[in-house]
Amino acid sequence: MKVCIPIKANNGMESTVYGHFGSAKNFLIYHTDNETYEVIDNSDNDHVHGQCHPLSSIEGKDVDAIVVGGIGSRAIGKLNAQGIRVFQSVDGSVQLNVGMLKKSQLSEMTMDDACAHHNQGAGCGD
Repeated sequence: MKVCIPIKANNGMESTVYGHFGSAKNFLIYHTDNETYEVIDNSDNDHVHGQCHPLSSIEGKDVDAIVVGGIGSRAIGKLNAQGIRVFQSVDGSVQLNVGMLKKSQLSEMTMDDACAHHNQGAGCGD
């Protein structure tokens, strides 16, 4: 499985999970099969609210899941339509969240969990 996690700054597995999917500067993509990761730039992090294209930066990465603090309902819908599940992160590092995901300890997000708009709503931060 490949898991995409928006991060504040690239500190590898110790990176802090960023509070909102669309405006993160980078994404860490963790490969659970071989426990490796890569960090990619979010080419769409500077966008008008509601106009992010969540798949453009991770296109071709065959991501199976997103782990994030907050995300809009349109992004959840677009990701789910591509078969990508979205999970609510906990405060802390990528390492912590990956460990919890592997143990099925992170909640899957639905449209009801989506941010109403940036910096507000369930799980939104930063």
